[in-house]
Amino acid sequence: MFEDLRFPVIAAPMAGGPTTPELVAAVTAAGGFGFLAGGYLSADVLADRIAKTAELTGAPFGVNLFVPGDSAETDLSGHVERWRAEAARHGVEPGEPNWDDDAYGAKLEVVLERKVPVVSFTFGTPSAADVERLHANGSKVAVTVTSPVEADQAVAVGADALVVQGFEAGAHRGLFADEPGAEGGGAQYGVLSLLRLVSARTDLPLVATGGLVHGADIAAVLAAGAVAAQLGTAFLKADEAGTQPAHRQALADGGRPTAFTRAFSGRPARSLVNRAVADFSATAPSAYPQVNNLTKPIRAAAGKAGDPEIMSLYAGQTYELAGSGPAASIVERLQAEAREAATRLSRLR
Repeated sequence: MFEDLRFPVIAAPMAGGPTTPELVAAVTAAGGFGFLAGGYLSADVLADRIAKTAELTGAPFGVNLFVPGDSAETDLSGHVERWRAEAARHGVEPGEPNWDDDAYGAKLEVVLERKVPVVSFTFGTPSAADVERLHANGSKVAVTVTSPVEADQAVAVGADALVVQGFEAGAHRGLFADEPGAEGGGAQYGVLSLLRLVSARTDLPLVATGGLVHGADIAAVLAAGAVAAQLGTAFLKADEAGTQPAHRQALADGGRPTAFTRAFSGRPARSLVNRAVADFSATAPSAYPQVNNLTKPIRAAAGKAGDPEIMSLYAGQTYELAGSGPAASIVERLQAEAREAATRLSRLR
């Protein structure tokens, strides 16, 4: 699935705008692989983006879907009121904090109809029946895991590969179940330690992700047993990325630490620390996607106004080291750095 790439780098599916058909096409043209982000999109928009990507590249690419969680009732009143003041500042109404399944069923039908070569899943496993349908349709299935236990569950439903996500990663942790009250959603593993633990339990191909922005990072995870490295933050400042201008500027300015927060979506996600993270994280409930639906119009208004203090500035721990420019040049730099790192391994001979 990924073992035959000219360069074992994968553009991560960054939902909410950063991952575009143009970015996926550019990375695949440079010898890597790309995933479109299906999260937050309607089935029709996802179908359009698949079609657009297919027009731009004749190479295979993947699509990522969010697995819906439970619709448990949660008291959001306090968080709603805190965000209402921010909504008023930007002249918009808060969104309705309702649960939804992110049109999962409809988007699954889209990837089946379009015969997407690789379909990855985040926030849980698809059902064994869904995996069987994808396999029968010629698609491979990858599942994002953040612990050895989650890896076991993904193997059990028939996954073909595992995307092993370390806590260093930007944006949402791919937790199957969030643990309320626990910073970051519970037990946390770095990408290298998780690779070793998971590789001891399964022979499935492993894709490493989490804070990888340099070619030496790619060399390190390959040495640790991964077949490829999935990078998101490394492409946030690519010309082809859909990253909002205020987000790009915050990344370029540097200086901000990163932290996990549920403030924007109700699930733990690593963001640059801004006023929203500092003020709302401690009381943010574990309630996804209700909180995401609540804050979405406010964050969108902040983005249009260029206000980085209320935006979800998702990024990995090593964001300050990420490059910019055309995606092809970023991949070229990563290749050169990876080769240089590989030569240093000659000391082990």
